[in-house]
Amino acid sequence: MENWDDYRLLLALARSGSMRSAAEMLRTTHTTVSRRLAGLEARRGKLFDRAPGRYLPTPLGEQLVEIAERMEQLSFQAIRRQNAAGEAISGVVTLSLPEAIAQYLLLDDLFELTARHPAIDLRVDTTSRFVDLDKSEADIVVRGAQKPPDHLVGRRACALHVTYYADRTYLERTPQESLQWIAPLDPGMWPDWLDTSPFPHAPIGLRIADITARHRALCQGFGLGRGACFMADPEPNLVRLTEEKPVRQQDIWVLAHPDLRHTPRIRAVADFVYDALAAKADLVTGKRAPT
Repeated sequence: MENWDDYRLLLALARSGSMRSAAEMLRTTHTTVSRRLAGLEARRGKLFDRAPGRYLPTPLGEQLVEIAERMEQLSFQAIRRQNAAGEAISGVVTLSLPEAIAQYLLLDDLFELTARHPAIDLRVDTTSRFVDLDKSEADIVVRGAQKPPDHLVGRRACALHVTYYADRTYLERTPQESLQWIAPLDPGMWPDWLDTSPFPHAPIGLRIADITARHRALCQGFGLGRGACFMADPEPNLVRLTEEKPVRQQDIWVLAHPDLRHTPRIRAVADFVYDALAAKADLVTGKRAPT
């Protein structure tokens, strides 16, 4: 097959297993995928078996999918090398980081970064997903992780810590038997957080997946909560519920793909973000005394 789009179709169908999902991945229609697959099979032979609820590659299809995967990796490598070109501290840099870190920890710094390097076109993608640097979904990521992928390069800036908080007025006005928790959907790396809390018998009033929404609910006095120290300690009306040391959750890393490690504009942004995080380590770890 000479057409790269044909290989992309095979990859999408092999990975998704359905015409509809493959069409979504390729941003086209179910009918178009079906027609193109029929044309390919008419020229090349049977590429997929129609199993119940899923398309499965035939032996010939598996061979072509393997070739397509190698071609895809070469394509990604070419994109990374193109992105790495240039000696000037200028051009586009995409930084991926969680919304909470962008909003509550680095917002001022990011604007300072653009002022310091006006030739850099900084684009900030706020997402909780660990974007794929191999596919150039971003140039730099700031992420919490126990151990980042081995092939990425970067530095550990600080360790994220959390502890228990509540709004001062909520505590004063709410009888102890009426206290309730604002909880995450997933207990994450602190599964026994409720049992070890100052109020283990208080019920969970609401579970919220998004950390920013939980923080706003905590600040508005809707209940007790676990909070990241860098978000909660600066809030004047939030108080810690315990004198115990905050609990470490994970390390915060600044990471890039090794193909981009020596690119001046990537290094400039990565170094700046690392320095900004490292300078706020006491706040992130909860060592800074609450005001």
